[in-house]
Amino acid sequence: MSDVLLKINQLRTHLETGNKVVEAVDDVSFEINRGETFCLVGESGSGKSITALSIMKLLPASIASHPSGSIQLMDANPINILDVKEDEMREIRGSRIAMIFQEPMNSLNPVYTIGEQIIEALQIHQPELSDQQARTKAIKALDDVQIPDPEQRIDEYSHRLSGGQRQRVMIAMALACEPELLIADEPTTALDVTVQAEILKLMKDLQHRNNMSILFITHDFGVVAQIAHKLAVMQLGKIVEQGDVQTVLKTPQHDYTKQLLAALPENLKQQHRAQILADMKQLQVNQNDSDLIKIENLKVYFPIKKGVFRHTVDHVRAVDDVSLNIKKGEILALVGESGCGKTTLGRALLRLEETTAGAFYYNDQELSQLTQKQVKPFRQELQFIFQDPMSSLNPRLNIATTLIEPMTVHKIGRDKQERIVLAEQALEQVQLNPDYLWRYPHEFSGGQRQRIGIARSLVLNPKFIVCDEVTSALDVSVQAEILNILLQLRKDHGLTLLFITHNISVVEYISDRIAVMYKGKIVEQGETDQVTGSPQHGYTKQLLAAVPRLEH
Repeated sequence: MSDVLLKINQLRTHLETGNKVVEAVDDVSFEINRGETFCLVGESGSGKSITALSIMKLLPASIASHPSGSIQLMDANPINILDVKEDEMREIRGSRIAMIFQEPMNSLNPVYTIGEQIIEALQIHQPELSDQQARTKAIKALDDVQIPDPEQRIDEYSHRLSGGQRQRVMIAMALACEPELLIADEPTTALDVTVQAEILKLMKDLQHRNNMSILFITHDFGVVAQIAHKLAVMQLGKIVEQGDVQTVLKTPQHDYTKQLLAALPENLKQQHRAQILADMKQLQVNQNDSDLIKIENLKVYFPIKKGVFRHTVDHVRAVDDVSLNIKKGEILALVGESGCGKTTLGRALLRLEETTAGAFYYNDQELSQLTQKQVKPFRQELQFIFQDPMSSLNPRLNIATTLIEPMTVHKIGRDKQERIVLAEQALEQVQLNPDYLWRYPHEFSGGQRQRIGIARSLVLNPKFIVCDEVTSALDVSVQAEILNILLQLRKDHGLTLLFITHNISVVEYISDRIAVMYKGKIVEQGETDQVTGSPQHGYTKQLLAAVPRLEH
């Protein structure tokens, strides 16, 4: 028997949208061997996920068609998946080919326990199992993916699990029936680097144990370098380059592959780091190297209430005795994993969360003790760019209204016409067409919506902006554009930024200083090159060690 498990030959997948036909997958061919990890890499809209859904036959028949090509599952008698009827395909899904979807929270049913969902998959494909046998096997599946206390957690609901644990549950469900091929669609996107490292190690261990093949879909070349044997680069539905992972990463042939690799923060850093440092030093000379933000022993505690009378029994110490200074014109990166208190600290500085103790100052003016009415005049100069631009933009308002409304509140511009001109200028500053003013949020890509979020902050001429995970889950080239826009704005306007992130490679490119946060406390801070080059705290070392990087 050949070592080839899956053979895709000249696959075309067309999608009908209204009167238009989109060639989502266009003449794609590749093979995956048994026990091999094959990475499909490309930006959003390149056709990666549509290729995976074509393999699983999960695209709606009413809008999807395959004018040509084949998807062969190899065996003694190869099967062309495109010719398989739905009842036969249900047998293949789960038992021979399984899939982990990008967003585990949307893929897990919130009204069933995680155990019920794994047991259901087992009993569909292995009907001979009794309820107790299926439960025992489900507990083993959770134990295999290193869920703590699987005997108890099997009866938990998905909302009680962290993002990393939900992803492990999805892997357990996919692997419970021991498939030959696992399709993983962006399974580590937006996870903390340490959780991502654990998930990748887990998948490699399970692969070796079961001689399983993996089709891994991602836009992160660092992940590709860690796990792939072979990779294919997709652009606009076509594979533009494929081959052995080391060959493609070290000597890329296609311009698009070179462009993606050049946009990685570690490569951007090599090209521009000296200029970034020079810009920062010049800004601090111009602004007398003085502090814009001073934080002294700040605490933000959230009460834990229990019992019928909801008595406070303890507190969640989200921000626990934090002291920091941020100089004018400086970009300070606040780094840490989900739940460490980064966002709570950023929100507290803008009085979006109330503080428990301590103080913070903006331009030597203490803000922590002011009433909301007294804080209002400062809101023009203190702005926040939110993590998810889609949920922070009102879907019912066009972009013009979104940008003009805050200007009206703060009395910027003489009239509506002047505010429209200022809004057009803000869009141009974030490299968007001024004509986009009359569109709605749903008409834009994720990267474009993030630029609109930046423009909404800029229209008020702020002095200080909190950027909360603004590049999380963006394609590498879009991420590079956003980072360069922020650096240019800092240079042009002398902006001071608190850049909240869990992505160390981004931090190494954009920030002047780093503060590392762990369980509500700052455990290490200093110049970026110093902290990343010779970290002192064990947690900082752990974060840096977990970052997937290309080998140079």
